[in-house]
Amino acid sequence: MKISTALMLALGLVAGSALTVAQTKTQLSIATGGTGGVYYPLGGGFANILSKSLPNTTVTAEVTGGSVDNLKLVGTGKADIGFVQVDATWDAINGLDKFASGKLPIQSLVVMYPNHMHVVSVDGTGISKVEDLKGKRISTGSPGSATEVFAFRVLEAAGIDKDKDVKRERLGAAESVNAVKDKKIDAFFWVGGLPTAAVTDLAATPSTKIKVLDIAHLAEKMNAKYGPLYTSATIPKATYTGMDNDAANITVWNVMAVNANMPEQLAYDLTKAMIEKREDLAQVHKEALNIKNENQTSKKAGAPFHPGAVKYFKEKGIKYE
Repeated sequence: MKISTALMLALGLVAGSALTVAQTKTQLSIATGGTGGVYYPLGGGFANILSKSLPNTTVTAEVTGGSVDNLKLVGTGKADIGFVQVDATWDAINGLDKFASGKLPIQSLVVMYPNHMHVVSVDGTGISKVEDLKGKRISTGSPGSATEVFAFRVLEAAGIDKDKDVKRERLGAAESVNAVKDKKIDAFFWVGGLPTAAVTDLAATPSTKIKVLDIAHLAEKMNAKYGPLYTSATIPKATYTGMDNDAANITVWNVMAVNANMPEQLAYDLTKAMIEKREDLAQVHKEALNIKNENQTSKKAGAPFHPGAVKYFKEKGIKYE
């Protein structure tokens, strides 16, 4: 009887310990983007890093429509982390445009890399410059994406009415590429890192020659209306097969964003992991190499830095202001 009682007590202690561990297990979700872009593979890579480096924590990367959706998910507590564009983030914290229904409690942890706006067409469409999109069939990005926000602003700056002057679809990167291949659309907008897998796929398609249109001349007009968010840049011709010249395009930064109510220690841990594991993350996509200390500035962040991020920056001597 004594042995049986002791055994039962021991089993009870083990069960209780297992229950305690299960109860303290943390689950985090990362809102990313479509499978044809850069957010999704980076999110998967970061989820793997966090699951290994944070004790009792499992992390998953979720497919989403993109930045606008991600900001809403993080702002309402339905996702813990969001990869988002700075222009959409600025709108979210100020209750503008897609967020006119109310401001969201968003804060930044890490400035990641610049997103390049691609305006892509192919030979045979009669399109050689952005102004030629008038009257054409185009995709301006999936609903809930910052691509759509960015695309509308490019069209506006080019003097093209998004509702009257084009036949507009709302497709993600991979879906846009398939639509071009099937001749259902003539061109598409996509904002992402270099290279973007879906665009690489289109460029490698037999008997297809891509054109990446110049739009850098529109940046000044966009900034005059929406604030200093956009920067003229270049997509080197070596980025995608078939490009004859560098494309003069426009970039906007990406950030890792969280809800302002995230615990300071967790925000600190996430910031530390993103910055210090960037070379590991670059094995998933080379844009992770742009996650540099010198890029951690308020000017590039779109939203105020979370206190947990600030704590890390101060410890490392990063001049974030």
